[in-house]
Amino acid sequence: MVEATPVPGPGKGRTIGELVASVSEQLSSLIRDELQLAQTQLAEKGKKLGTGAGFLGAAAVVALYAVGVLLAAAVLGLATVLPAWLSALIIGVVLLIIAGIAAMLGKKKIDASKQHAPKPQEGFKEDLDAVKKGIKK
Repeated sequence: MVEATPVPGPGKGRTIGELVASVSEQLSSLIRDELQLAQTQLAEKGKKLGTGAGFLGAAAVVALYAVGVLLAAAVLGLATVLPAWLSALIIGVVLLIIAGIAAMLGKKKIDASKQHAPKPQEGFKEDLDAVKKGIKK
């Protein structure tokens, strides 16, 4: 029967089997952490996309109301020459301005989510490089 011989150096008496088990345990922990980081980054991107889509949806609803008001203003303007059509026209323009602002905010949120691209493979590469350097020492 062969006894495990202690390895001198930074392991301070740990056997090769114990060191390999430790490296294996640490590597699996690193992989789990990298996967959790990627999951968190994807959730963050999903939230930004959802907010942007909400603003675009709000812009569409406001624009729909604005078209209705502008149509009512056109009808009132053609039917009679009274200040009522002018007030309806002003309300329609204001609604279109609000829709434009909401659309710009939605586009900005969606563009911001595109800039946030999780890259878990880079973390894995760094971890593997660190393990390789540690093994070489």
